[in-house]
Amino acid sequence: MFGDKDGNTAFSRADTSLLSVWWWTVDRWLLAATILLMGIGALLVMSASPPVADRIGVDSFHFVRRQFFFLTLAAICAGGISMLSIKWVRRVASIMFLAIIGLLIITPFVGPEIKGAVRWINFGGITIQPSEFLKPAFAVVTAWMFSEGRLNPNFPGYIVSCMLLATCIILLMIQPDFGQTVVITTIWSAQIFLAGLPIVLVFGLGMSVVGLAASAYLILPHVQSRVDRFLDPATGDNYQIQRSMEAFMNGGIMGQGPGEGTVKNYLPDAHSDFIFAVAGEEFGLLFCLLVIGIFTFIVMRGLSRMMGERNMFVVLAVTGLLVQFGLQAMINMASTLQLVPPKGMTLPFVSYGGSSTVAIAISMGFILALTRKRSSD
Repeated sequence: MFGDKDGNTAFSRADTSLLSVWWWTVDRWLLAATILLMGIGALLVMSASPPVADRIGVDSFHFVRRQFFFLTLAAICAGGISMLSIKWVRRVASIMFLAIIGLLIITPFVGPEIKGAVRWINFGGITIQPSEFLKPAFAVVTAWMFSEGRLNPNFPGYIVSCMLLATCIILLMIQPDFGQTVVITTIWSAQIFLAGLPIVLVFGLGMSVVGLAASAYLILPHVQSRVDRFLDPATGDNYQIQRSMEAFMNGGIMGQGPGEGTVKNYLPDAHSDFIFAVAGEEFGLLFCLLVIGIFTFIVMRGLSRMMGERNMFVVLAVTGLLVQFGLQAMINMASTLQLVPPKGMTLPFVSYGGSSTVAIAISMGFILALTRKRSSD
């Protein structure tokens, strides 16, 4: 540390303290973009959630206070994890993966049924969704398996990763949660492609994904209903989508102004799944493009940090985590704009939600940790 002329202190490159080393090695552009996204999320939850709270009979700022707590916890998790070494990232993710698999096994037996699905579990008044935490842990663990399989021909990395994927898909479909299954499968597909999958197997994998989607449509009534309503709105209730599209039209280029929107008075999920519609109505097209730009920047910045990276584990893990982050954002915004069938998936760091906010923070913590500049690890 050193002092400036005003007596303040700042980090010096010669300082070997943990915080100083972290500050000079972490990607500060990624860090700044993440903080900005959290700030936008806090702003939108403050605007969108009071009418929702009033409708269910709780204090107007009930969701605001809870989200600020979640964001604070998320910031602590992301900051703490970003200081980990590569070895500790693998260890933390492995422990987390095993714990979440255990929770997924017991969730169908002890979790409450909500909207026809059993995806949540209660711990002393705290409700968590284990599948949200599965995604970052899965991305890191499978990256480890693939990289070990390439470095050590005697280690069955591909087989182990296939078994992990199958286990996750089975546990998720029991709930059922087709959306999270798609995200997990996409993460794995991107990683195995980068790890060196023959083109014949790539084609086979693609056909398997198509088969999985078709099976979900035929077997799961709620998936079939959402697809049918997307293809033919007259076949079912599209109330939320219709109000969402009206919100974007009302917002125009510059928006109605902070707090001036009306869609939040009618949408049950205005503070969570459809918060992007609130942003469109109150802040307009330019603000929505800014939000999209931040998500795009985070993904592209993370991928650019992988250029020239020689550690296969780091490349595969960061790619998987960025695929999860970008795909989740894309699904949320696309469903809000009626570009894909609606899926109850939150907008990272923007939508209200404890499990999703903290889980995405863990993902970003892993990304920041793995993209730090290191001479050795």
